[in-house]
Amino acid sequence: MEKEKQKKYEPRKHQASRGERTERDRSREKCPKPSPESIAENAESGAVIGRNAVRELLKTDRSVDKLLVQRGERNGSIVVLVAQAIEKGIPVIETDKNKLDALAGFAPHQGVIAFASEKEYCTLSDILGIAKERGEDPLVVVCDGITDPYNLGAIIRCAECCGAHGVVIPKRRAVGVTPLVTRASAGAVEHMAVAKVPNIAAAVEELKKNGVWTYAAEAGGSDAYKTDFRGPCALILGSEGEGVSALVKKTCDGVVSIPMYGSVNSFNVSAAAAILLSQIAHQHHAD
Repeated sequence: MEKEKQKKYEPRKHQASRGERTERDRSREKCPKPSPESIAENAESGAVIGRNAVRELLKTDRSVDKLLVQRGERNGSIVVLVAQAIEKGIPVIETDKNKLDALAGFAPHQGVIAFASEKEYCTLSDILGIAKERGEDPLVVVCDGITDPYNLGAIIRCAECCGAHGVVIPKRRAVGVTPLVTRASAGAVEHMAVAKVPNIAAAVEELKKNGVWTYAAEAGGSDAYKTDFRGPCALILGSEGEGVSALVKKTCDGVVSIPMYGSVNSFNVSAAAAILLSQIAHQHHAD
């Protein structure tokens, strides 16, 4: 019995002993993890990460410089994306997984990254013009200091699904439309007008001057399920930690809240966006 135990826990012969470098170690040395600065640089380089995001990109008229595909990846939707890129005359380049990992900032890339021209931001007037062209009451989503790219991406996705005409973000102290945002939006950012403004409070004032009713999503407000959102409407969502700033909240026409029935006192901002935008969209499109 003792011999069996000893044999069972004996280290495998092929395992590297302590202090001995393995082939994996040597590979990691050749491809060191990039610094935060280099990741940030790649994030602003126009990279569009992941199969869904690239598929939506290829549906648009946006200029695409090249498509990077992981070496050996030629199955499922990758085949379709490569065929579409070739049909559009976009260079398709095979590359190693390590390089794709670095370019994606180690976010999941599913074996494909496209490099496109940077997202073109629009103005508030452009967003209102989109609503006018569609013959609809404006529905605008204003993000007051969202810093998490996954939250912003999810909010843009919710906005697109609910028929919003545009999203407004600040120029400073908030995330812009980066590849991670594009990926988190599942490509919805390619179909959504995004305005980048120097001052959110001033943007809210401009919306009000154009007849848009503005509502801050914050605790202590009116019941969102009992609020009349019909007509031109803008929903203001605050940052993950601070919520809607005091100045912006004071500028808004009203404050709305989602009733809470559990022990936790708030939703994640992107979850709150989904709930509120669904409620607003239902009222806007009700017969």
